[in-house]
Amino acid sequence: MSHLTDYTALEKKIGYVFKDQELLQKALTHSSYSNEFKSTNGEDYERLEFLGDAVLELSVSEYLFTHNPSMYEGNMTKLRASLVCEPTLAICAREIELEKYIMLGKGEEQTGGRNRDSIVSDVFESLIAAIYLDSSYEEAKEFVYRRLLADMEHRILFCDSKSILQEMMQQQGKDLVYEVVETSGPAHDRMYRVQAQINGKQVGEGNGRSKKGAEQEAAYQVLITLKDK
Repeated sequence: MSHLTDYTALEKKIGYVFKDQELLQKALTHSSYSNEFKSTNGEDYERLEFLGDAVLELSVSEYLFTHNPSMYEGNMTKLRASLVCEPTLAICAREIELEKYIMLGKGEEQTGGRNRDSIVSDVFESLIAAIYLDSSYEEAKEFVYRRLLADMEHRILFCDSKSILQEMMQQQGKDLVYEVVETSGPAHDRMYRVQAQINGKQVGEGNGRSKKGAEQEAAYQVLITLKDK
């Protein structure tokens, strides 16, 4: 690759300085960009994402195994799934503004790819792999611990918010519905505003690039409110 970008600000946010800057750049390169600009030699983050997914799963598995000596395998599996799910990884990525550094082709950019959870979460995994290859498993694991596991309770609560709230309302015999109250943006880059209503009363609101994402955010806001009471 050539034409390296200055990633100093990003490195400060992730708490790691790359020895191989080209490796970092590859981790941020979407296939649409590499296909459009041949100067990248067709390199993109997809292979790194594959490796990063494995490093992420191992890191989280090791943490759960070590810190929960009495937890059964089934519970650890469920907990891990909540932590490594796409929405959770996308949140972690946006906390360090990773989406700003992703290199996208013009078409992908115009259709809202920079805001898509699937792309942002994939790049987060490719970044984990890049740290692993540039340094060590221990360094990659520390990054996962800092960015994903430091606020584990809220990560899990967000990822499982809809199912947790639904189960809670069923136990209390209450009716929970989600209503789309506003839709904005072009067809390829919609933004939804959704209200969560319990027994006809608005109790939470969320915004998202999909109805499901907006509902999840609304459910999370309800759970946070209930938790603080």
